[in-house]
Formats: sequence, structure tokens, C-alpha cells
Amino acid sequence: MKDIKELTLKGLEEKLKSFGAQAYHARQIFSWIYKKAALDFGQMSDLPAGVRVKLKENFYINGLRIIKRLESSDGTRKLLLALKDANLIEAVIIPVKERVTGCVSAQVGCKWACSFCASGLSGFKRNLTCSEIIDEVLYLKKESLPRALTHLVFMGTGEPLDNYAQVLAAVKIINSPLGFNIGARRITLSTSGVIPGIQRLSGEGLQVELSVSLHAADDALRSKLMPVNKKYPLKDLIKTCKDYSARTNRQVTFEYILIKGVNSSLENARDLSRLLSGWKLAKVNLIPSNSISELKVEPPPRSDILLFKGCLVKHGVNTTLRRERGEDINAACGQLRLSYAKQ
Repeated sequence: MKDIKELTLKGLEEKLKSFGAQAYHARQIFSWIYKKAALDFGQMSDLPAGVRVKLKENFYINGLRIIKRLESSDGTRKLLLALKDANLIEAVIIPVKERVTGCVSAQVGCKWACSFCASGLSGFKRNLTCSEIIDEVLYLKKESLPRALTHLVFMGTGEPLDNYAQVLAAVKIINSPLGFNIGARRITLSTSGVIPGIQRLSGEGLQVELSVSLHAADDALRSKLMPVNKKYPLKDLIKTCKDYSARTNRQVTFEYILIKGVNSSLENARDLSRLLSGWKLAKVNLIPSNSISELKVEPPPRSDILLFKGCLVKHGVNTTLRRERGEDINAACGQLRLSYAKQ
């Protein structure tokens, strides 16, 4: 049995011909899978019965299983998914009034072990394949119905730019009119600051959004929070991001998780202002941390968050404050997988 999503449209047309079926059925199959989120060949009612039988004998559509589904009081939904090798990953649906955003994982676990993130607590297992990433999107699309999945962010477990080839292949399917047809500017790649990946992405000619996890504006603190900084220090990272902006004319968003007693003081805000002020294509997205007991992480008081934001705005830094989502269902990366593993 082979995953049908590994076939291009042309490849599927050739396979159908070998079954004695018409090549045009390939477009119908693509529509059922990517547009309608069909996970069963039996649902494809406009295909001849014999074609459906042949497809079922030779292919499968989705290789993931939902192990657990949680829904927050704010509408956020988190899926714990089992891969064919029994490894676990997470995907999240975040609905708001004007959009539905899906958050997908790129790896099983994470090697960078950021001190505030649950994803790396059990170590790095392996990269996801393009097909497995697309499987996540299929589930998110299906779970979003009757609303449309409008945005996709690679902000789940793992470092997307450490799995560059498979992630970019998935992005192209997500963006393709024959795939999920989600606009490039509605797809965000988030990185902890893997410089070679950012450099490589700048030459792809894609209009995807780039998001960089920053979380500190000096090397000592950032290295403590994010071991990736020891390999790719701030000075080099900021230069690379500015080069990216200059080459692509695209904005770079810097994610900054605010952690009580760690990086949320006014002095931290002033350091961040000095690092980014005057850069028109830079934006800071402030994110109050989720509470993660295993890491002794908790968000600062609301008053401190607003003071931090006010300092950035005062110094001319384009700043947004992300609303906390899914706190009651362990929505932070890796939390559900970690809690399930403890059972």
C-alpha cells in the first residue's frame, strides 16, 4: 500500500491509465483529497465504483490516527496524532472571527531544547515526511468544517528549517491551486533562528511569511533560553534577517514569549527596542507564555505585559500582542504529547 499523496497529478494520471481508468479522474481525486478533505476513497462518489476499488487496493490517503482531541473554551482545538511508527505529534486549530489557522508540526520532538518549550523535553526523534505534514493539514481541514482552513503556520513541534526539503515540498502542495490552495502570504514558517535555512529560503521566490523566535535581545540570556543561539548568535541572526528582508522585500516577524522573572522587564524591553528600532520591515509579536509546570514557566502579570509593549511602541518598534489561546487544553507546543506520554 502506498500513500496516494506521494503522487503528482501526472503520476496519478499514469497510474490510473494502468488501471484502465481515465486520466481526468486524477483531478477529481485531487479535489476530493485536498479540497474536500476526503479520507476514504468510498466518499468519492463521482468516480466509477471499479476505480474506487482499485484505489483502495493500492493506496491509502492518510497514515495518521487521532489519539486524543481536546477543545478549549475559546474554540481552540488540539489533536494528538499517532504516526504509522507510533510516534506522536500535535496539530492545532485556532478559529477566530475572520479566519481559521492551522498549526502543524515539522518533526517528532526537537533537538534545540528551548528552556520554555515542552517540545524538546523528550528529545528529537525524527523528521516528518512531506506526506505526514500534509496528513496533518488534511485532519485540520476536516476538523475545521464547515468553516474553511484559511491560514497555516509551521509553529508546532520541531524546527521547520531543520527539515527544509520536506517542509518546502509540503508548502508547495498547501499553496498549489491543485492542492489546498492556501495563499503563500497565509503560510508562515517559524524558525528558532537556523541561519542556513533562512538564507536558503530567501532565494526560493516564495511569498511565505517568515517568523523568527527571538525571546531575548542579548546573547547571554538568549543562549540560556535557546541553545540554538550558541551556534547562530544574535548578531549573525539579525544580519541574516535584514539580508532576507532586503532580498525579498518581506517583513520578518520576531516572536517574543514573555516569561515571568526571565525576559519581561522594562530593561529587557529597552534592549529589544535597541536591537530592532529603525528597521521598518521588522515586527515583534509578544506572546504571554503558557504555564508549563515541568519547566517552571509562567506568564508575567498583565500590567507587566502592557508596560513591555508600551516601551517597544514608544521606541518605534512595530508591535502586536497575541491573545492567549488554549490555556485550558495545554495548547503550548509539546504539552499534550508530554502529558499523554506520562499516562
